[in-house]
Amino acid sequence: MGDLLQPWHIVIICAVGFLLFGAKRLPELGKGLGEGLKGFKEGIRGVTDPAPAPPPAQPAQQSAQPQQPVQTEQK
Repeated sequence: MGDLLQPWHIVIICAVGFLLFGAKRLPELGKGLGEGLKGFKEGIRGVTDPAPAPPPAQPAQQSAQPQQPVQTEQK
């Protein structure tokens, strides 16, 4: 079982993948695989980690400068 992933085996698997899917399709497959793994990790992290507590709400502070009224055009 230890001889399963020899360097030549990996080269042959990559060559077969290139022949089956072609040069245009391989980057799309890699991107999809990466996004899938990222989503899987985020899903696992969400299950094991508790949800973070929301930050405490801060009271509204009045600004030192008075607000100017919005002028609208009247007809």
